[in-house]
Amino acid sequence: MGSPRSALSCLLLHLLVLCLQAQVRRTARRRGPGGRGPPVGHVGQGREDGPCGRGASTGRSLRNPASRHPGQGAKEQRGSSLRQVTQRVTVQSSPNFTQHVREQSLVTDQLSRRLIRTYQLYSRTSGKHVQVLANKRINAMAEDGDPFAKLIVETDTFGSRVRVRGAETGLYICMNKKGKLIAKSNGKGKDCVFTEIVLENNYTALQNAKYEGWYMAFTRKGRPRKGSKTRQHQREVHFMKRLPRGHHTTEQSLRFEFLNYPPFTRSLRGSQRTWAPEPR
Repeated sequence: MGSPRSALSCLLLHLLVLCLQAQVRRTARRRGPGGRGPPVGHVGQGREDGPCGRGASTGRSLRNPASRHPGQGAKEQRGSSLRQVTQRVTVQSSPNFTQHVREQSLVTDQLSRRLIRTYQLYSRTSGKHVQVLANKRINAMAEDGDPFAKLIVETDTFGSRVRVRGAETGLYICMNKKGKLIAKSNGKGKDCVFTEIVLENNYTALQNAKYEGWYMAFTRKGRPRKGSKTRQHQREVHFMKRLPRGHHTTEQSLRFEFLNYPPFTRSLRGSQRTWAPEPR
């Protein structure tokens, strides 16, 4: 058996060998299988605490993988910025058709051909028709077929905005700032434009384009009611479109015409196609 000093020296030597082996393993693990990584002289900067009690903690490198692999962090950053740009372009390029129709419905259409219709407005409350008199008075006291009850409706936009004028007098139905219905010879103003709104009960309400929320309305006696006192659910603003008595629509001449062509037959395979005579 050796002396205690020799046994202590052997123990220290054994610990030194263990520390060197641990350092070599950490260095090989950092370099990876391809042999890449920091040089051996800089191993102590990222060394973990081992049995030898030497080196600094590598908590920062473990918490931040981008510090160990700068190229990978740059790739992730470029990928996230590319995704953000793609999402932004997708949002900008997707059209909102509903918003486009709403915006275009508020603009006067100067290019399309104007649609002109002729009908009467039957008031739900008075039970008679709206008429425009020669003295510029407007009421809902006309009978069916009255010449002053015949109205000409012109489209103002490609939507449902129209201008209404009397066929007999040529005066437009407009609304002033007090909500009163007046007749004008020049109906180019926005106060002479009404929006046709089809309600759930199949009646039609005419809302003024300039004074939003004000409707054309008549009382039970056929007198016009101020637009500031009207609401969409009231019976006074409900109308029904009716053709004048004895009026024939011009759409009859635009009906489809069916033409009789002889049946198509084929005599022989590979030969030319022939037309068979029409049976009588």
